[in-house]
Amino acid sequence: MTSLPHRILQALDRFNAAHPWDHNAHYHRWILRQLPSRFGSALDVGCGTGDLARLLATRADEVHGVDSDPVIVSRARRLTPEATAASFTVADAPTELPAGPHDAITCVATLHHLPFTEALDTFRGHLAPGGTLVVVGLYRPQTATDHLLAATEVPLNAATGWLKNKGRSTAPPTSMTARTRPADMPFSDITEAAHTLLPGARLRRRLFWRYTLTWRRP
Repeated sequence: MTSLPHRILQALDRFNAAHPWDHNAHYHRWILRQLPSRFGSALDVGCGTGDLARLLATRADEVHGVDSDPVIVSRARRLTPEATAASFTVADAPTELPAGPHDAITCVATLHHLPFTEALDTFRGHLAPGGTLVVVGLYRPQTATDHLLAATEVPLNAATGWLKNKGRSTAPPTSMTARTRPADMPFSDITEAAHTLLPGARLRRRLFWRYTLTWRRP
């Protein structure tokens, strides 16, 4: 009986591999709802293949997508029609970001790759007055609440993959080809550091091993 949970976990891993879906793209429309209907400049940090940057370009006059991976940046450029108001640059965050100021800065599944406080401080400095920072991040489960939420997400993740792929096995979408790494900060530490750097920031645990952070610069 002790090996049953491990076997179930292995089966779920195989199922999820056969029915992959982009957990980050799941939050793209939510990100748009946090932003004005029209604004000037947007910066997408860790842009990957550019899916979010292209969505931001439907609202912004110009969008700057940056990523440290030259292969993924090249892919983003190929996937972006010429008329789209989005450009992509190979750059290391937080030290090489376009200075702005930007009316919106987004950062999806990237902040845990960066020095946390330095990155948030840089984002704050690159925002225009009244600008909005929106982060979708990963955290390390630590509390009972974290682990309970993670346990409920496992079957929900499988069901979502099945529905999104209409029950068919498929290869991962192009957006899932970026490098990944596990998060090392628990949500409590993220919240404490964020509130120190960004007074009034709103943070919330989300489904699929994510949290969100929103902050408007005064």
